[in-house]
Amino acid sequence: MSITKESELEGMKKVSEAVALTLKQMREYAKAGMSTKELDEFGGKILKAYGAKSAPYETYGFPGYTCISVNQEGAHGIPSNKKILKEGDLINIDVSAELGGFWSDNGGSFIVGTDINNHQALVDSSKEILQKAIYTIKGGVKIADIGYLIEKEAKKRGLKVIKNLAGHGVGRSLHEKPENILNHRVKSNRERFKKNTTVAIETFIATKSTVAVELDDGWTLVGNKGGFIAQHEHTILITDEQPIILTESNQIWN
Repeated sequence: MSITKESELEGMKKVSEAVALTLKQMREYAKAGMSTKELDEFGGKILKAYGAKSAPYETYGFPGYTCISVNQEGAHGIPSNKKILKEGDLINIDVSAELGGFWSDNGGSFIVGTDINNHQALVDSSKEILQKAIYTIKGGVKIADIGYLIEKEAKKRGLKVIKNLAGHGVGRSLHEKPENILNHRVKSNRERFKKNTTVAIETFIATKSTVAVELDDGWTLVGNKGGFIAQHEHTILITDEQPIILTESNQIWN
């Protein structure tokens, strides 16, 4: 979305605050013994309190207010009463919503309780790479160069990127142009980030896989070669200097 007036920026700030604080509170609420359905309903109540509507539910008819993916699930995990969180689980929560005609998106992976399964290095890598990528973005930077940076940083850490999942433009709808802010470089893509536009930047950092494949439920994505995937995401406003991180209050970098 191109921001052309103050009211549009205020609208994006408001919806971004709603999704960011929902994500933060869901992360703090999650604990071993809880079902992902209970966690999702908790998030749904927070969104409702802000007057916001779940974007995946509204846009795609997703069976939940938020996407909650656990362990080998990489994205779009369906909240379920049968899925009970355990100590040491790798969990990802992705929260996106609409409020007042504006849309925002954010997400983050974290460990439930104590890191008994040694997922923290993957989680930290995803967070660090997202931070480096975001602070490299400004008007005029090639989208492909950010993809190259993300993949290069993953390889440095002995990790991989998921090549068929991507960040995207966001604002007046959940997915807008640019539609594919990939985690790797496509040399033929000459598109550049534009000043005063809002985009969702997200990392998909993996231990073994490079492609996400859909399960039979029609939603859940897992890696093509197994292993684990960590995702972190912020909605940002691009400027001539460092971007403004609209979802900063989710505190995923803390």
